[in-house]
Amino acid sequence: METNMIDIIKKYLPIILVAVLFAACERDLEDLKPVPFPSNPEVFIDGFTAGLNYAAFGGSVPTAFDVDNKVTWNNSKASMRFDVPNAGDPQGAYAGGVFFTGSGRDLSGYNALTFWAKANQSAVLDLVGFGNDLGPSTYQVTISGLSVSTAWKKYIIPLPDPSKLTAERGMFFYSVGPADGKGFSFWIDELKFENLGTIAHPQFGILEGQDQTETSFVGVSKMIGGLTSIYNMPTGVNQAVNIAPAYFEFNSSAPSVATVDASGKVSVTGGPGNAVITAKVGDKTAKGSLTIQSVGVFQPAPVPTRTPDRVISIFSNAYTNVPVNYYNGYWAPYQTTLSADFAVNGDHVLHYTNFNFVGIEFSSPTINASALTHLHVDIFIPGTLTANAQIRFELVDFGSTNVTGTFTRTITPAQSQQWISLDIPFSSFSGLTRRSSLAQLIFVDVIGNIPGFYADNIYFYTEAAQPSVPLTAAPAPAHSAANVISVFSDAYAAIPGTDLTPNWGQATATSVMQIQGNNTLRMAGLNYQGIQLGTSQNVSSMGFLHIDYWTANSTQLKVFLISPGPVETAYTLTVPTNGWRSIDIPLSSFAPVNLGDVIQLKFEGNGDIYLDNIYFRRN
Repeated sequence: METNMIDIIKKYLPIILVAVLFAACERDLEDLKPVPFPSNPEVFIDGFTAGLNYAAFGGSVPTAFDVDNKVTWNNSKASMRFDVPNAGDPQGAYAGGVFFTGSGRDLSGYNALTFWAKANQSAVLDLVGFGNDLGPSTYQVTISGLSVSTAWKKYIIPLPDPSKLTAERGMFFYSVGPADGKGFSFWIDELKFENLGTIAHPQFGILEGQDQTETSFVGVSKMIGGLTSIYNMPTGVNQAVNIAPAYFEFNSSAPSVATVDASGKVSVTGGPGNAVITAKVGDKTAKGSLTIQSVGVFQPAPVPTRTPDRVISIFSNAYTNVPVNYYNGYWAPYQTTLSADFAVNGDHVLHYTNFNFVGIEFSSPTINASALTHLHVDIFIPGTLTANAQIRFELVDFGSTNVTGTFTRTITPAQSQQWISLDIPFSSFSGLTRRSSLAQLIFVDVIGNIPGFYADNIYFYTEAAQPSVPLTAAPAPAHSAANVISVFSDAYAAIPGTDLTPNWGQATATSVMQIQGNNTLRMAGLNYQGIQLGTSQNVSSMGFLHIDYWTANSTQLKVFLISPGPVETAYTLTVPTNGWRSIDIPLSSFAPVNLGDVIQLKFEGNGDIYLDNIYFRRN
């Protein structure tokens, strides 16, 4: 029996030992804790501290920063010197960069970043701070417009919530431009984090410390803005500090109505109902709140059905909008109207609040609506009207002298809280004697009883069939200039010396005209029209010939590539078009043209043809 027991122990001893060791290791693993990051507070003390790196920002002068052994504070061994360039310096437009560490530092034991600074003249440092780590920069803190003089002075940047800075890599950064176009130098010394007992009364706020209320819908999201942070400094002066959203802990009183994430993004999730969004920084409650009054599912405006070739759009997701200077110019001091625009599931809506009047401007370039007939606007008054309201529409044509046309529409209480689709003939605008340079659309509350409204699908259109000339410019190309050889396009430099109207005995009248500020090639009464390239082009490495073309009356149209010989091959284009048509023709379609020696293009057909963005491009 004893022998058998010994044999059993020998047989199973390895297993027993492994089990014992595993149990011991399991206890050790449970006891393991993350190794804390070093808490070194020093950034630059007579030189770079351990692990500190420097990187210049893009567009800045790369040599702006240097270590200075002559100009120092309190006779220290070295300081940080920054040379801001003059305006127009070819090396860069400003001085800017970041000092960062390869691994994080635990700064939770400090409450301020401090440094001494001076300049060779009185100046303002545009932006200084910490938390920029060349990555997400989650806990960034900055001071804007820091004044420095020719005398050394200590500066303090408070840490909003040090408990969050347990693995910070961004130790310091700056961005400074010329003063009145002229460069200057400034110095920083003894840059370090400290725990000061002289910073008092921190005050935080969201929405500039105001309590705001917004009516909203399921699917709407918005960012909480107006984040503020103010500290009473040792001098007794209050210092405003810009801090990142990550320092705030946002809260929703009713997540079933609206949620808020760590970045301050509010998402309306349900309704009807109310949710109050508030925030704290550490144990301090931030001033200000946002009350979301969700009315439930959003009722979108009717989707426009007019074809794009009959429309010039100011604001609509259904069309490509023309350039707009602004949708709310806020013309002080008389305007009270504010904007609270929103998007529901990708559908953008203009929202005007505290409404008295508001203007939309689209003057760069103006719109030639001479061939159009109507203005379309969808409006929605979310509040309940107790009496008839009147909204006036004003169209302003800049032209040689400003011309304004007005149209007033009465809205009854029964029409509130629903979309009203308005199709207003230009002939209904009193005083609108010209519409070749339309530049503004203004909404006016005539009686003063419309507190706010939504607007969507704002566009000019014609009821007629496709107009005889394009109303909008051709689509802007998106290909990189490095991959393009351009014949005609505002987007790229053309082949030098190219002749768009060589005399080949053609009957075609060719000219360059402006459509929405964009140069467009017009071939009127086409029989044929050549284009003589400034120099022979080797396009054998290219893949396609790109053309944007538009025609309302052509029944046949071909484009040719031509190489010496001449050797020419045609490619047939589909006409007429429904608006602008973009085509990429494989260059293999032009065989046997010598793609290494292309000298000309030719268009052949009939009708009036409009062309833009003629270029060769790589795959």
